[in-house]
Amino acid sequence: MNQEKMYLVNKIFNNKTIRTVWDKESEKYYISVVDIVGVITESENPRKYWSVLKTRLKKEGNELATNCSQLKLKATDGKYYNTDVVDIENMFRIIESIPSKNAEPIKQWLAKLGSERIDEIFDPSIAAQRSIDLYRAKGYEEKWITKRIQSIQDRKELTDVWMENGVTENKEFAILTNEIYKTWSGMTVEEYKEFKGLRKETLRDNMDNIEVSLTDISEEVTKRLAKKTKPQGLKENIKVAHAGGQVAKNTRAEIENLLGEPVVTSQNKLNYQYLEEKRKIRK
Repeated sequence: MNQEKMYLVNKIFNNKTIRTVWDKESEKYYISVVDIVGVITESENPRKYWSVLKTRLKKEGNELATNCSQLKLKATDGKYYNTDVVDIENMFRIIESIPSKNAEPIKQWLAKLGSERIDEIFDPSIAAQRSIDLYRAKGYEEKWITKRIQSIQDRKELTDVWMENGVTENKEFAILTNEIYKTWSGMTVEEYKEFKGLRKETLRDNMDNIEVSLTDISEEVTKRLAKKTKPQGLKENIKVAHAGGQVAKNTRAEIENLLGEPVVTSQNKLNYQYLEEKRKIRK
């Protein structure tokens, strides 16, 4: 979540305990519905309040009630019970469904957000500036931000070439991207993120300069080679992606030989760590 959203959520929850679990497979946070309802409504029986609200939503044909999963969460008595949980998107939808003064800051923020997104449709430069401002707020240097914005465009050019060569599905883009990363770094994107202790954060935003440069080299070579040889379909493009990753792998080996140390590190930009707790989510 961005800082503004986090401020609003913290203001509403008033530092009260909201049970939240990270699911690595879906790369989503799941939040206890009863805890959300309890804080927003200040009800003495939030479980009953949610039961009534869920029944009402079902009668209205609202799919929110069916979007809940169940997860065993620890209760105040120390035991684990099946509890309705939702992801962040549906958390906001639940808040919108509750008539309460405590929900008003979020509702106002969501209305403001919707208005801003409509403005960005008419003037896309607003969205670009918003991205720059967010990177500045996180403490990134101006030179880094300029390179990052350019890398987004470079990535778009690579996916455009893949599309010209018959690769059209997101899962195929992911396969090709993993082939590039696996070849030069020894890890898929997901493995690389886990190595750095990341969750929803972007991998590239948490690389150091050499890691970013190696990524840029691998993708640029892949793009140029794909343009030149015009491989068709996923299978042929995987070979080209591997070749692009191999160039970066060779470059990485030379750099590490000169420096005498590995250049792929577990460090991330903000030096944060998550405490992992395994849970099985059940629809």
